[in-house]
Parts: sequence; structure tokens; C-alpha cells
Amino acid sequence: MNARVSQVMSQAALSSTAFAGNALELRGVTKTFGALAALTDVTLTVKPGERRAVLGSNGAGKTTLFNCVTGDFLPTSGAIRLFGEDVTRFPAHERIRRGLRRTYQISLLFTGLTVTENVYLACRGVSRGRFSLLRPGRSDVLMARARELIDAVHMTAARDTKVSELSYGQQRQLEIALAQAGAPRLILFDEPAAGLSPAERADLVAILTGLPSHIGFIIIEHDMDVALRVAETVSMMHNGRIFKEGTPREIESDAEVQELYLGGGHG
Repeated sequence: MNARVSQVMSQAALSSTAFAGNALELRGVTKTFGALAALTDVTLTVKPGERRAVLGSNGAGKTTLFNCVTGDFLPTSGAIRLFGEDVTRFPAHERIRRGLRRTYQISLLFTGLTVTENVYLACRGVSRGRFSLLRPGRSDVLMARARELIDAVHMTAARDTKVSELSYGQQRQLEIALAQAGAPRLILFDEPAAGLSPAERADLVAILTGLPSHIGFIIIEHDMDVALRVAETVSMMHNGRIFKEGTPREIESDAEVQELYLGGGHG
């Protein structure tokens, strides 16, 4: 092996090691739609198991950011790494295979099926036996897992209820169960508190804070109280850029944040 090849391999190994410790890395991610820059030079690092909130006003670029991370949009420039692997050009299903999950602002549920059937299908869809035509038996491992996820999102009493009969808040809880199907390592929650009552929001906080510690998440949320209660780190976006990062306490007390997003009166 000549010296040049050895040097290149050593640099690659060092680069891989540098990225290996993070769940998600965005480096200089930009997304344009014609003349409109929805994201501009976004750099972001999320550690394994980290719970982060991404906040900002409408049009700040939050949903576009999620779409680039999930593969729904490909960035115009920049790089995205998921658990040390460059996934910048990977389609969405390949990112799912690597442990990424997402919920959406609009519910994507089978309304004619029960809660249990929805969660079971989600578990089945990311399993090796997803193409099997056999009905689940009493000892079916995936059915047992589905029941565990239903319990975890406080929906035990609604297991046999059709989704069409659930309240809006219950449907959002169900989506969190679906996002945990398979073996997720990082979940993106897209405004899970939108449209919820105060009691449902309190339940949402309990569900999110009760997620297994190895599952990290990023939450986009307009409800600052919910976001700041469940996150360890906060990234503030404005005009397609991240302009401020810190702990919930630092962000809440920051004068510039209060001026832009809280009207100077968030106590």
C-alpha cells in the first residue's frame, strides 16, 4: 500500500469516527425552490438519545428542514448524515431502514381499522415478515409488540376502537405509537400538540418524556410550553436559518427570542 492510499484511508477513518458519535448531522444544508431559499446553510448536530425542539414562526423553514432530513426533499446543497452514514441522496425508505421515523401534521391512519390493527400493521410493515399472508396468532411477536406500544401511549382502553371513532387527540397519540414501530433510533415529531386540549397536551408531554432513553427525537411545535418541557436543547429558526441554540431555560429568557417569537411577554 503506497503512502497516498494509506493517507486517504486514514482520513476517511477519522472522518467516519468523527460522525459516528452523532445521530444526525446537517452540514451547510440549503434548499431552494426557484428563487425562494427555504433553507440557507443550516448546520445542526443531534446526539443519540437527544431530545431537541426546533422552533420558529410560520415560514421559518421548520417543515422544509424535516422534509430534507426524511428524504421527502433532497437538499439543493449540503450534506446530511444519519448515525455516521451519508444519506444526503437516499430515498425516504432507506432512511426508515436506518432507524428514522416521522409523524405528520395531517394524520396518516387507516380510519376503518382498530387501534390495534393500525399499530400491528405498522410493526409488520418494518419487519422481515411483512410480505407473509399468514394471520397473526395469539403468540405473534409483532402483535405483542403492538400491544406494548398502545399501552405506552396511554391507549389501552381504546385497543379495539376504530380509528374513525377516536378523538383528534387520541389519533395524535396513536401516531406516536406508529412512529415507534420497528426499531427507531430518531423520531421527528411534526407539531404533535396542534389542536389538542390542555389535558391532551399534558398527556402528550408525559408520553414524549416517557419514551425509551435510546430513542432521540426532534419536535417542531408552535406550543412553546410543550416544546420547552420535553426538549433538552432548542434550535430557533428564522428565515430559513438557525439563529439561536441553547437549553430551554436559555431560549425562554433570551431577549432576542422574546422579541421575535414571544412578543416580549412569555413568562
